[in-house]
Formats: sequence, C-alpha cells, structure tokens
Amino acid sequence: MDNTKNNYLILFDGVCNLCNASVKFIIKHDKKAHFKFASLQSDAAKELLLHYNLKKNYMDSIILIENNTNYYEKSTAALKIAQKLDGMFKLLYIFIVIPSFIRDWIYTYIANNRYKWFGKKDKCMIPTPETQNRFIN
Repeated sequence: MDNTKNNYLILFDGVCNLCNASVKFIIKHDKKAHFKFASLQSDAAKELLLHYNLKKNYMDSIILIENNTNYYEKSTAALKIAQKLDGMFKLLYIFIVIPSFIRDWIYTYIANNRYKWFGKKDKCMIPTPETQNRFIN
C-alpha cells in the first residue's frame, strides 16, 4: 500500500456474511474511495498484523489502518469508518463519546453471534471487476 495521505485500509473477516455486507455498504457509500480492503484470511492482512505487532486472533474484529501509522479495532474502527462515509452516516461518529468498553461490549456480542445470525461462506468474498482495485490480496 502506498504512503499517500488519507490512506485507509479495512481488514475484515472474508467469510462472514455480515462483514461482507458491511464491505459492500462501505463501498457504496464511499464515493471518494477513501477505503481499501483486505480479508483477515489474506496474506496481506497477516503481514500487516505482524507489522503492527497484533498477535491475538482478530477474526472477530474489524481493523482500520489509517495512513500506515495508526490502527483501530472493533467499535472505534467502525465509527471512524462511518465518519468518512458520504451522507448522514458520518453522524454516527457522535457515538465515540460512549466509553469504548461499553461500545466494544456491544460490538463483541454481535461479533460472537455473527455466524449464527448472518451465516458464513466457505470462501472469502470475490470482488467484482468494478471493485477489484479496492482490494489487497
């Protein structure tokens, strides 16, 4: 990934139906193409997790890497993503005032039940030709 300004990379669970729907939602509402994506199952994500010394299992979390310097996970990542989306979605960032232990408890509850509630795929999502340039392998 290049080192240009406003460089955002989202790492997500590529087999999770909720996560894949979220990625499609972000692409649809990110007209300026702020975000690029990599599934947590990809080699690129594994290298990034090592680079940022993130050793725990992150399959239950979304991770936002900002400008190749900072990373955010769980609810903070989701709110920072919402802040960059087009339209009214950026207003969701107001929830950042809620302490992260409360936000992350809700996030973790959903994450722990996502396969049961939304299902999962056998393989990672395959980007369409129109969105291929937004994904890193």
